[in-house]
Amino acid sequence: MSGDGAVIARPKEQFHWQGLHVPFIAPWSAEQHLPSTIVRRTGVGGSGIGYADELSHVDRRHSVLWARQAVARGSGTPFLAGVHPLRQRQAMSHMLCQVCGQSTFDSAFRRWGERHLFLARAPKSKPLGEGEVTTTPPICLPCARESVGACPHLRKGWTAVLVERAQPWGVAGLGYDEKTLKPLPLPETGLHTVPIDHPRERWTLAMRDVVTLHGVTPVDLGTVT
Repeated sequence: MSGDGAVIARPKEQFHWQGLHVPFIAPWSAEQHLPSTIVRRTGVGGSGIGYADELSHVDRRHSVLWARQAVARGSGTPFLAGVHPLRQRQAMSHMLCQVCGQSTFDSAFRRWGERHLFLARAPKSKPLGEGEVTTTPPICLPCARESVGACPHLRKGWTAVLVERAQPWGVAGLGYDEKTLKPLPLPETGLHTVPIDHPRERWTLAMRDVVTLHGVTPVDLGTVT
Protein backbone atom coordinates (compact mmCIF):
# COMPACT_ATOMS: atom_id res chain seq x y z
CA MET A 1 0.00 0.00 0.00
CA SER A 2 1.32 3.42 -0.96
CA GLY A 3 1.48 6.47 1.28
CA ASP A 4 -1.79 7.86 -0.12
CA GLY A 5 -3.64 4.71 0.89
CA ALA A 6 -3.95 3.27 -2.62
CA VAL A 7 -3.37 -0.46 -2.98
CA ILE A 8 -0.44 -1.30 -5.25
CA ALA A 9 -1.01 -4.53 -7.16
CA ARG A 10 1.81 -7.04 -6.87
CA PRO A 11 3.35 -7.70 -10.32
CA LYS A 12 2.21 -11.06 -11.70
CA GLU A 13 5.01 -13.50 -12.43
CA GLN A 14 5.64 -14.04 -16.12
CA PHE A 15 6.22 -17.51 -17.58
CA HIS A 16 7.82 -18.54 -20.86
CA TRP A 17 7.75 -21.89 -22.63
CA GLN A 18 10.00 -22.81 -25.57
CA GLY A 19 10.60 -19.13 -26.21
CA LEU A 20 6.94 -18.17 -26.07
CA HIS A 21 5.29 -15.91 -23.48
CA VAL A 22 2.64 -18.06 -21.79
CA PRO A 23 -0.63 -16.09 -21.55
CA PHE A 24 -1.96 -15.33 -18.08
CA ILE A 25 -5.26 -17.01 -19.01
CA ALA A 26 -3.66 -20.19 -20.38
CA PRO A 27 -4.07 -23.36 -18.26
CA TRP A 28 -1.17 -25.60 -17.24
CA SER A 29 -1.06 -29.40 -17.09
CA ALA A 30 -1.10 -29.32 -13.28
CA GLU A 31 -4.39 -27.40 -13.41
CA GLN A 32 -6.73 -30.33 -13.90
CA HIS A 33 -10.50 -30.08 -13.88
CA LEU A 34 -11.60 -31.07 -10.40
CA PRO A 35 -13.94 -34.06 -9.91
CA SER A 36 -17.52 -33.06 -9.20
CA THR A 37 -21.03 -34.47 -9.40
CA ILE A 38 -23.74 -32.42 -11.09
CA VAL A 39 -27.12 -32.53 -9.36
CA ARG A 40 -30.45 -30.75 -9.67
CA ARG A 41 -30.96 -27.85 -7.27
CA THR A 42 -34.17 -25.92 -6.65
CA GLY A 43 -34.24 -22.55 -4.98
CA VAL A 44 -35.29 -18.96 -5.46
CA GLY A 45 -35.91 -18.51 -9.17
CA GLY A 46 -36.48 -22.18 -9.96
CA SER A 47 -34.43 -25.29 -10.71
CA GLY A 48 -30.99 -25.65 -12.21
CA ILE A 49 -27.70 -27.50 -11.91
CA GLY A 50 -25.45 -27.52 -8.87
CA TYR A 51 -22.66 -29.54 -7.32
CA ALA A 52 -23.44 -32.29 -4.81
CA ASP A 53 -20.83 -30.77 -2.46
CA GLU A 54 -21.36 -27.17 -3.55
CA LEU A 55 -19.94 -24.17 -1.74
CA SER A 56 -21.98 -21.28 -3.07
CA HIS A 57 -19.42 -18.61 -2.16
CA VAL A 58 -16.75 -20.48 -4.15
CA ASP A 59 -18.61 -22.31 -6.90
CA ARG A 60 -21.04 -19.59 -7.96
CA ARG A 61 -20.79 -16.02 -9.19
CA HIS A 62 -23.95 -13.96 -9.58
CA SER A 63 -25.91 -17.22 -8.99
CA VAL A 64 -24.22 -18.96 -11.96
CA LEU A 65 -22.40 -22.26 -11.37
CA TRP A 66 -18.77 -22.21 -12.55
CA ALA A 67 -16.49 -25.04 -13.68
CA ARG A 68 -14.01 -26.24 -11.10
CA GLN A 69 -10.36 -26.26 -12.14
CA ALA A 70 -7.23 -26.45 -10.04
CA VAL A 71 -5.07 -23.33 -9.74
CA ALA A 72 -1.34 -24.02 -10.20
CA ARG A 73 -0.13 -21.46 -12.72
CA GLY A 74 3.40 -22.20 -13.88
CA SER A 75 3.31 -25.89 -12.90
CA GLY A 76 3.75 -28.49 -15.61
CA THR A 77 3.26 -27.80 -19.30
CA PRO A 78 1.16 -24.90 -20.60
CA PHE A 79 -1.74 -25.39 -22.99
CA LEU A 80 -1.26 -22.22 -25.00
CA ALA A 81 -4.53 -22.53 -26.91
CA GLY A 82 -6.61 -23.17 -23.78
CA VAL A 83 -8.32 -20.89 -21.28
CA HIS A 84 -8.41 -21.20 -17.49
CA PRO A 85 -11.96 -20.33 -16.32
CA LEU A 86 -10.97 -18.43 -13.17
CA ARG A 87 -8.18 -16.38 -14.74
CA GLN A 88 -10.33 -15.54 -17.77
CA ARG A 89 -13.03 -14.31 -15.40
CA GLN A 90 -10.49 -12.29 -13.41
CA ALA A 91 -9.12 -10.74 -16.59
CA MET A 92 -12.61 -9.74 -17.76
CA SER A 93 -13.77 -8.48 -14.37
CA HIS A 94 -10.68 -6.37 -13.66
CA MET A 95 -9.61 -5.56 -17.24
CA LEU A 96 -6.31 -7.44 -16.95
CA CYS A 97 -4.13 -8.14 -19.96
CA GLN A 98 -4.83 -11.69 -21.15
CA VAL A 99 -1.09 -12.29 -21.71
CA CYS A 100 0.84 -10.63 -18.87
CA GLY A 101 -2.02 -10.32 -16.37
CA GLN A 102 -1.28 -6.67 -15.62
CA SER A 103 -4.00 -4.02 -15.43
CA THR A 104 -4.90 -2.36 -18.73
CA PHE A 105 -5.84 0.78 -16.79
CA ASP A 106 -2.32 1.90 -17.65
CA SER A 107 -0.65 4.92 -19.25
CA ALA A 108 -1.81 3.79 -22.70
CA PHE A 109 -5.41 3.63 -21.44
CA ARG A 110 -5.17 7.27 -20.42
CA ARG A 111 -3.34 8.22 -23.62
CA TRP A 112 -6.08 6.59 -25.69
CA GLY A 113 -8.83 8.63 -24.03
CA GLU A 114 -9.64 5.97 -21.40
CA ARG A 115 -10.06 3.10 -23.84
CA HIS A 116 -8.92 -0.52 -23.67
CA LEU A 117 -7.23 -2.49 -26.45
CA PHE A 118 -8.85 -5.73 -27.60
CA LEU A 119 -7.24 -8.18 -30.02
CA ALA A 120 -8.96 -11.14 -31.67
CA ARG A 121 -8.45 -13.73 -34.38
CA ALA A 122 -9.91 -12.74 -37.73
CA PRO A 123 -9.00 -15.41 -40.31
CA LYS A 124 -11.44 -13.87 -42.81
CA SER A 125 -10.40 -10.29 -41.98
CA LYS A 126 -13.68 -9.67 -40.16
CA PRO A 127 -13.12 -6.76 -37.75
CA LEU A 128 -14.57 -6.52 -34.25
CA GLY A 129 -17.64 -4.31 -34.50
CA GLU A 130 -19.89 -2.22 -32.28
CA GLY A 131 -21.77 -4.41 -29.81
CA GLU A 132 -19.56 -7.43 -30.58
CA VAL A 133 -19.91 -10.33 -28.15
CA THR A 134 -16.55 -11.77 -27.02
CA THR A 135 -14.93 -14.02 -24.43
CA THR A 136 -11.47 -12.58 -25.16
CA PRO A 137 -10.14 -10.27 -22.40
CA PRO A 138 -8.28 -7.02 -23.17
CA ILE A 139 -4.56 -6.88 -23.90
CA CYS A 140 -1.80 -4.34 -23.38
CA LEU A 141 -0.01 -2.89 -26.41
CA PRO A 142 3.39 -4.62 -25.91
CA CYS A 143 1.69 -8.01 -25.48
CA ALA A 144 -0.54 -7.39 -28.50
CA ARG A 145 2.44 -6.71 -30.72
CA GLU A 146 4.24 -9.75 -29.35
CA SER A 147 1.18 -11.96 -29.84
CA VAL A 148 0.53 -11.21 -33.52
CA GLY A 149 4.04 -12.38 -34.30
CA ALA A 150 4.18 -15.36 -31.95
CA CYS A 151 0.67 -16.85 -31.92
CA PRO A 152 0.01 -19.29 -34.82
CA HIS A 153 -3.73 -18.53 -34.71
CA LEU A 154 -3.23 -14.76 -34.92
CA ARG A 155 -0.75 -15.13 -37.78
CA LYS A 156 -3.71 -16.38 -39.86
CA GLY A 157 -5.40 -13.02 -39.39
CA TRP A 158 -6.25 -10.65 -36.56
CA THR A 159 -8.19 -7.53 -35.70
CA ALA A 160 -7.45 -4.90 -33.05
CA VAL A 161 -9.78 -2.24 -31.65
CA LEU A 162 -9.88 0.37 -28.92
CA VAL A 163 -12.98 0.02 -26.76
CA GLU A 164 -14.62 2.59 -24.51
CA ARG A 165 -16.64 0.07 -22.52
CA ALA A 166 -16.87 -3.71 -22.11
CA GLN A 167 -20.38 -4.47 -20.84
CA PRO A 168 -21.12 -7.77 -19.04
CA TRP A 169 -23.37 -9.86 -21.31
CA GLY A 170 -23.47 -13.37 -19.89
CA VAL A 171 -21.45 -16.57 -19.80
CA ALA A 172 -20.19 -19.31 -22.10
CA GLY A 173 -20.00 -22.90 -20.95
CA LEU A 174 -21.53 -26.36 -21.02
CA GLY A 175 -25.30 -26.56 -21.25
CA TYR A 176 -27.08 -29.35 -19.37
CA ASP A 177 -30.34 -31.13 -20.20
CA GLU A 178 -33.05 -30.19 -17.72
CA LYS A 179 -34.40 -33.76 -17.52
CA THR A 180 -31.37 -36.03 -17.78
CA LEU A 181 -28.72 -33.67 -16.30
CA LYS A 182 -26.42 -34.74 -19.13
CA PRO A 183 -24.26 -32.25 -21.06
CA LEU A 184 -25.84 -31.04 -24.30
CA PRO A 185 -23.94 -31.34 -27.61
CA LEU A 186 -21.67 -28.37 -28.18
CA PRO A 187 -22.42 -26.00 -31.06
CA GLU A 188 -19.96 -25.70 -33.94
CA THR A 189 -18.83 -22.35 -32.56
CA GLY A 190 -17.65 -23.98 -29.31
CA LEU A 191 -19.30 -23.38 -25.95
CA HIS A 192 -22.95 -22.50 -25.35
CA THR A 193 -23.41 -18.76 -24.79
CA VAL A 194 -26.19 -17.57 -22.48
CA PRO A 195 -27.12 -13.94 -21.69
CA ILE A 196 -27.59 -12.64 -18.15
CA ASP A 197 -30.91 -13.73 -16.55
CA HIS A 198 -31.82 -16.08 -19.42
CA PRO A 199 -33.65 -19.24 -18.20
CA ARG A 200 -30.83 -21.40 -19.59
CA GLU A 201 -28.34 -19.64 -17.32
CA ARG A 202 -29.40 -21.92 -14.45
CA TRP A 203 -28.60 -24.97 -16.59
CA THR A 204 -25.18 -23.82 -17.77
CA LEU A 205 -21.81 -24.67 -16.24
CA ALA A 206 -19.93 -21.45 -16.92
CA MET A 207 -16.38 -21.51 -18.24
CA ARG A 208 -16.01 -17.98 -19.65
CA ASP A 209 -17.30 -14.50 -18.91
CA VAL A 210 -18.83 -12.87 -21.99
CA VAL A 211 -18.91 -9.12 -22.66
CA THR A 212 -20.14 -6.82 -25.41
CA LEU A 213 -17.85 -4.13 -26.77
CA HIS A 214 -19.02 -0.53 -27.10
CA GLY A 215 -17.37 2.60 -28.48
CA VAL A 216 -15.30 0.48 -30.87
CA THR A 217 -12.55 2.00 -33.02
CA PRO A 218 -10.34 -0.21 -35.26
CA VAL A 219 -6.59 0.40 -34.88
CA ASP A 220 -3.36 -0.61 -36.57
CA LEU A 221 -0.92 -2.12 -34.07
CA GLY A 222 1.94 -0.96 -36.22
CA THR A 223 1.08 2.72 -35.86
CA VAL A 224 -0.86 3.07 -32.59
CA THR A 225 1.25 4.46 -29.75
